[in-house]
Amino acid sequence: MAKIESVLENLGFSPNEIKVYLALNDHGSSKAGKVSKIAKIDRSSCYNTLKSLIEKGLVSYVSIGQIKWFQSAGPKKLLQYIKEQEEDIKEIIPDLDARHKATKTSGQVRLYKGLKGVRTIFQDIISSKAKENLLFGSESQLEERMPAYQKQFVRQLKENKMLVREIVREDRDNKTSNPKQTRYVSKNVISPVATNIYADKIALVVWTDEPEGIIIENEAAAKAYRSYFEFMWEHAKKRK
Repeated sequence: MAKIESVLENLGFSPNEIKVYLALNDHGSSKAGKVSKIAKIDRSSCYNTLKSLIEKGLVSYVSIGQIKWFQSAGPKKLLQYIKEQEEDIKEIIPDLDARHKATKTSGQVRLYKGLKGVRTIFQDIISSKAKENLLFGSESQLEERMPAYQKQFVRQLKENKMLVREIVREDRDNKTSNPKQTRYVSKNVISPVATNIYADKIALVVWTDEPEGIIIENEAAAKAYRSYFEFMWEHAKKRK
């Protein structure tokens, strides 16, 4: 149950919406009074929540006499609800993107925290559509801390035909590393910070207990980091 509630909360449902939706989903067609008791919320809040769920298309009702019987639209309707939201967002993306570019400064720094924040950083690498991602300082943390997402990320890299060149400590390459695109430095070069250089951005991920990350969007800075990377690449060891 905790997993279901957590997912619904992440989808933007309020606590009362979650309680009412699950009450109807679990107990079937019910009058508002019964829903209120099952969900353990007052009747006024229950009516307001039912109205909200009806507007979302996730709850419907039939009138029998003067009494309304409410019922959930079924779990699969959640997928349709998300798809409808996605379509709405797609419609406004061009306008939002144009407004974003109009106010964009020459350099931006964005800070992210936690595993979700790290995921956002790696998705930014994918969405950049860059031809290449240059990586150094990796200790296979993504594979160890977020194994399921790491597989997804690698798949997305391949789908987008994005080349990855990486410089790692000896024997620290992961299972998905391409030997032809990997070079090595001494085992003594230890760093909890993984640096990614792509497009006109630099992404730094600090793999502490609660990881943190920074995306620096600056063409001059990215060019400088790329130059440093190429210097290290030339002097790093190839696999024997």
